[in-house]
Amino acid sequence: MPLQKIVLRPGVNRENTRYTNENGWYESEKVRFRQGTPEKIGGWQRFSASMFQGVCRSLWNWVTLGYQNLIGVGTNLKFYIESGGVYNDITPLRVTNALAANPFSTQNNSTTVTVTDASGGFATGDFVTFSNATTVAGLNLNGEYQLTLASATTYTITASSQASSTTTGGGSGVLAAYQIPVGAEYAVPLVGWGAGTWGSGPWGIGTTTTNPLRLWSQCNFGEDLIFAYQGGPIYYWNATYGVTPTVMTVTIASPAVVTLSKNLTNGDAVVFQTSGALPTGITSGTVYYVINVSGTTCNISTTYGGSAIITTGTQSGVHQLTVRGISLTSVGGASGVPIIQNLVFVSDASRFVFAFGCNALGSTTQNPMLIRWSDQESFTEWTPSATNQAGDLQLSRGSRIVSVAQSRQELLVWTDSSLYSLQYVGAPIVWSSQLVGDNISIAGPNAAAYANGVSYWMGVDKFYKYDGRTQTLTCDLRKFIYGDINLFQKDQFFASTNEGFNEVWFFYCSSGSNTIDRYVVYNYLENQGNGAWYYGTMVRTAWLDSGLRDYPVAATYSALTGNLVNHEFGVDDNATGTTLPIEAYITSAEFDLNDGHSFSFIWRVLPDITFTGSEAASPSATMYLLPMQNSGSGYNNPASVGGINSAAITRTVILPIEVFTGQINTRVRGRQLAMKIESTAIGVQWQLGAPRLDIRSDGRR
Repeated sequence: MPLQKIVLRPGVNRENTRYTNENGWYESEKVRFRQGTPEKIGGWQRFSASMFQGVCRSLWNWVTLGYQNLIGVGTNLKFYIESGGVYNDITPLRVTNALAANPFSTQNNSTTVTVTDASGGFATGDFVTFSNATTVAGLNLNGEYQLTLASATTYTITASSQASSTTTGGGSGVLAAYQIPVGAEYAVPLVGWGAGTWGSGPWGIGTTTTNPLRLWSQCNFGEDLIFAYQGGPIYYWNATYGVTPTVMTVTIASPAVVTLSKNLTNGDAVVFQTSGALPTGITSGTVYYVINVSGTTCNISTTYGGSAIITTGTQSGVHQLTVRGISLTSVGGASGVPIIQNLVFVSDASRFVFAFGCNALGSTTQNPMLIRWSDQESFTEWTPSATNQAGDLQLSRGSRIVSVAQSRQELLVWTDSSLYSLQYVGAPIVWSSQLVGDNISIAGPNAAAYANGVSYWMGVDKFYKYDGRTQTLTCDLRKFIYGDINLFQKDQFFASTNEGFNEVWFFYCSSGSNTIDRYVVYNYLENQGNGAWYYGTMVRTAWLDSGLRDYPVAATYSALTGNLVNHEFGVDDNATGTTLPIEAYITSAEFDLNDGHSFSFIWRVLPDITFTGSEAASPSATMYLLPMQNSGSGYNNPASVGGINSAAITRTVILPIEVFTGQINTRVRGRQLAMKIESTAIGVQWQLGAPRLDIRSDGRR
């Protein structure tokens, strides 16, 4: 028989059997489709050797007026701003306490130090920074530590070296600055007495609730950043202060004079930190307000627009203007700011700040279906009046607001059962809502992505899209995905775009994993605009596709530390600084001759492949032919009798045209066949074309 060209449909389909999907693809790993044919995906490269603490669940990119290209990085332990590959810690403070005299207790030859703080309120994993402590047992304990709870008023920290004696000490002026509480890295089930809501289950039968993982939402307001964690207050970061602390001096006087190199404005909220002691009248970690600015000097007040502070006494150490975020309620002029919320967002239209699932004005109770917004062009004015556009809106379909996204001239708001469209209509209504989807679901707060004018999202049992109307998105991998998924961890699931390849990526946990380990991709332009699906394994916890960066950015995860990597950078895995190969493959569904009426014998293969983009001198991929007796037999073992069923295809020449292995002599016999292409080496990039098989009928048995 003449040579048979093998051209298969783009996309991977696992909704039926391998044989039913004839002329298609059935398995994939780190492969995408371009112009109908499969190719290995691009590589990734870490930003730098710097690491952040915790598991990142949120990324946001913006540029300041000073042309700083920044990324907000929210983890379960801290909040950072990335600049130039460095992760700058701006985690807000919860409280700063003055400890009683000699709060540190040491044990000889031990690095464990016990700290006493009668105020309490801390928990295991929280971070604390000590200042103005004197040396105890040879230890200088000034600095940041992660604590372990010992009792309601004591905890332990680990010093950098062993104590020289068993004693107590630290002096009488120790300050302990506690950062906001840390969160869980993944959802943790709570079972037993008191775990569920009172009255939520039958008498005598316990219910299960979840200790939620730490999720952040963030948006820039101009060059500044508004950010918040789910179930917490709203925070504010002022870009004027930069990403690193600024040294400042205090002149002890009536009033005190603060001198620093930043251009502050009257009314700015500032927080100071010190390695020693500030003058009497000023406390580290407290919010003050700038007044009487004159060049690089100013006075400060304890209240917005109040009188200048008078300082006395002495001071020591180096003082700095901290860059930590502060509660939005502490910003000068703040009025009616929500004190608890599940999501914050800044609209592109008319610039309003939104809080979703927040407390009503004048209440401290969280309402998971309530939306509030600030006045137009203001992030501090949340109290509605006849002279502003602040307001609120109660949604009715669902039990909680889950997610929000900016679309064309509207905000899309997902509850756990519906989709709403919010549109700006001006005073007095300001923002109106319209129900555009009902009886739908969304997996989690980050499970939606917007691409090519369409919103795509992952539900708890299928995929959806919204392009003016809500529709089910046909998925050729739906059974495969939802048959092996951990929905208990669905709040981790996230979606994002890879616009350079017309893709929407969805990341999720397989059934045996509590962390993200799988991805599925929808390419909305392949297959003549009907879309194509493919999947693989990858450990990522957040993804950002921004036009302000050269490459898509993703967060990696390993042993409670992480880094950001540039995707589509090179062809290898450089997430850790050590170059590793990306193992990529794709396997076809079964194909045959004449519906398998007779066996097929293949003795020659003419590959068609390109290695364009490879960095290796002689890149290579392996092609396999996988024969079987019938659909239920499994692959033949051995796959070939008296010959081979696989061979390497290697490029030897680039110019004037690519030269690679032109013919493979094989010996394969089966009623059905599958084809696989795979690469496992460093520096390899490939795209499959249309290989040809020399195939003939070879009897019925």
